[in-house]
Amino acid sequence: MKTMNITLNSINDVKSFVNIVNRYEYDVDLTSGRYVVDAKSIMGIFSLDLAKPIKMDIHSDNCDDLVSELKPYII
Repeated sequence: MKTMNITLNSINDVKSFVNIVNRYEYDVDLTSGRYVVDAKSIMGIFSLDLAKPIKMDIHSDNCDDLVSELKPYII
């Protein structure tokens, strides 16, 4: 599992992020405070506090392709 922090600053960022994550079979969770949502759920993401950095957990060790596509969101 890989863990990193991301930031999603706009509605377009969220839509683009979800489209990228949905192309991969890995399970990806986003955690903000005590809330954990599926990163493939656009409605779940909008329920988080997007003003703060969000912790992303990718449930795979071989996910360098996904990480490279998500570089614009990783902080």
